[in-house]
Amino acid sequence: MEKYVYMYGQIMSTQSFLLKGGFPSADNYAEIRERYHLVGGETGTAAAVLASLGVKLKLGGTHLGTLNGVLISDYFKDKADISELVHEDFDGVVDYVFIDKNTRTCFGEWEKLYGRGKPFYEPPCEESIKNAECCGIDPSFYPEISSELCRKYNKPYATIDCAYDSEINRHCTVNAISHEYLKTVYPDTDIEELFRLYTDNTDGLVIFTMGEKELLYGRKGASPTGQPPKRFKPYSLDIVSTLGAGDCFKAGTVYALYNKMSDDDTVRFASALAGIACTKYPIALNPPELSEVTALTETRNDK
Repeated sequence: MEKYVYMYGQIMSTQSFLLKGGFPSADNYAEIRERYHLVGGETGTAAAVLASLGVKLKLGGTHLGTLNGVLISDYFKDKADISELVHEDFDGVVDYVFIDKNTRTCFGEWEKLYGRGKPFYEPPCEESIKNAECCGIDPSFYPEISSELCRKYNKPYATIDCAYDSEINRHCTVNAISHEYLKTVYPDTDIEELFRLYTDNTDGLVIFTMGEKELLYGRKGASPTGQPPKRFKPYSLDIVSTLGAGDCFKAGTVYALYNKMSDDDTVRFASALAGIACTKYPIALNPPELSEVTALTETRNDK
């Protein structure tokens, strides 16, 4: 059986609007420069990027609906195995995002989706995890089951924003946590104390992404206070849109896991991938290519 990566989580569509100028204040006007309705979501965007890098994929997670089912199926038909995705007679998961150079403002209907009773997503497929080389797991749906199945079949997995004392962090191989998540969930906790809490609770690689600021990464320390985190300054590039930057960073960690990269190379590669993605809009139509990511990593001598 040919090796593949199992990507499980949020696969949706995004209607995005790139503005000509900054996001307007209330009661004001902004001109739309470009607009698209394309594949989105943490797993959907990451999968689009991984396919561009040449990774064989199988996808699971969100139900497809009447507003996005054909769009998502057509996009991935030559890029990934989507046989596990369930079609349902509802709109599907769609969000609306307005983007200027420095910000992205999202609108959606998550309260309606999570409050409807019947889940709008399937549990992770045991057979898909069993036969995967490694996995990319979003923590939004059935995180404990995903983690348990990965452990059952000894499959390494990369994940994203989750609590430091969660099962999915405890057993991860790589966990990339965004500064947006940290400031929302732990607003009053010192960042280095948070890093110690995350690394104390896992044997995996922990990465704190900090936007354009230096990111932090490392593993559990040998001393009671832990080892200080390593730091990496993101690549300086001409940013067009930050939509999907975190999803692309996740794709970079999954690619690194698939290729058994070192911690330093994982961070370098994921940062370059996310950085290049921010120079493109929309990502689904212009995903980063492996050659340009590799070329960017070679511009830095901090190896």
